[in-house]
Amino acid sequence: MSKVWSNRFETGLDPFIERFNSSINFDKKLIVEDIDCSIAHATMLGSTNVLTKKESDQIVDGLKQIKNEFKEGKFAPAFPSEDIHYCIEEKLINLIGEVGKKLHTGRSRNDQVATDLRLWLRKRIDNIDSLILNLQKSIYFIATQNLYTLIPGYTHLQRAQPLSLAHHLLAYLEMFDRDRNRLSEVRDRVNISPLGAAALAGTKIKIDRYMTAKELGFKDIYKNSLDAVSDRDFAVEFISASALIMSHLSRLSEEIILWVTDEFSFAKLTDKCATGSSLMPQKKNPDVPELIRGKTGRVYGNLHSLLTTIKALPLAYNKDFQEDKEPIFDTVQTISDCLKAMDILLNDGLEFQKDNLMNSVNNDFSNATDVADYLVAKDVPFREAYQIVGGLVKFCLTKELLLKDLTLDTFKKFHNEFEKDIFEKISPRNVVHSRNSIGGTGFDQVKYQLSIWQKKLLN
Repeated sequence: MSKVWSNRFETGLDPFIERFNSSINFDKKLIVEDIDCSIAHATMLGSTNVLTKKESDQIVDGLKQIKNEFKEGKFAPAFPSEDIHYCIEEKLINLIGEVGKKLHTGRSRNDQVATDLRLWLRKRIDNIDSLILNLQKSIYFIATQNLYTLIPGYTHLQRAQPLSLAHHLLAYLEMFDRDRNRLSEVRDRVNISPLGAAALAGTKIKIDRYMTAKELGFKDIYKNSLDAVSDRDFAVEFISASALIMSHLSRLSEEIILWVTDEFSFAKLTDKCATGSSLMPQKKNPDVPELIRGKTGRVYGNLHSLLTTIKALPLAYNKDFQEDKEPIFDTVQTISDCLKAMDILLNDGLEFQKDNLMNSVNNDFSNATDVADYLVAKDVPFREAYQIVGGLVKFCLTKELLLKDLTLDTFKKFHNEFEKDIFEKISPRNVVHSRNSIGGTGFDQVKYQLSIWQKKLLN
């Protein structure tokens, strides 16, 4: 079958250019959405009497047969078809004859592909949201088991203050919740129908755009035909939201990579999510978080690629838009795989070393601020208390001691307000327990946050 546009030309395409111009190798991912889009369009053409009901029914039945054949593995779109849209149209004409040529009445491939891409992405956003929810539930359950497990908190990757491990993990629940909110907002803008905008100017055919939008589950239609076929904001927004999701996965990955080193020893990898070295038999490598960390750059690259593609395009449709699909497809695959991999890693591939964590918070100066707070409670100005504790820490370092190792007499040499209860106040568990401001790491606050997350995630 000749190209749809071939009668305008005197010669055929150069064979290399024909393949260069073709998008079938990647836009065949849109086959189900393209068929659904065409079914809605053909149904509308019959309802508005643009086609007879018989013609409309024939086309719809033919499209449904093509869809079934694809699902059964009997239809495999491929080159030399130019794209998935023409491939299906060609298949339909071969199947039902001349009436198949009426399917394209009142539409263009420009509004058709824009609709297909939105239908495809809408489903994937819903799936990604489910994957994030599953990951959140996994983090939540680990947090519930580690309310009283302590972990050093860091700033500048230097020991700062001890934390409840549950509190540390809940920070990621907050990040991923913002990710879900962003995806929901993006989905709202994906869920607008461009179908019926035709090539760029609309159509004189008496179509019903609201009917096709309703048939396809869109909440609204584009009000400007030029914008409808040229808008790719939704695609940029999706990859941008995905880049933030990947940044959160990458931050968690980096922490896990540090935690499982011998230097930290806060956690260990199980055999389900680690590999070995081809040379060094003692090695157990954190491949999963390293791959997630590495794939983050891939999604960032997709965002830059798409932004660059659209940055100087005049209205309306341009062939450059053929380059919008692969970054979207790759982003969906990458982020879906990384969310699944992280979920498996947290559930089956990581074990926290609670004894090592407790030893860590018992053997540092992360309780120094609490010594200052102790003096503040005795009406010593904070800046004065800060300097006093700085002197205490310096003294400890010269004697190779920790604050907990000092005698009360030594404390009193630095300030008379110190009493024997100082030792109780600076124990790691009490240090964490005392951080009871809203949103803090105090156990009561973390319990409260866990109860909120239980309602959000499990009800």
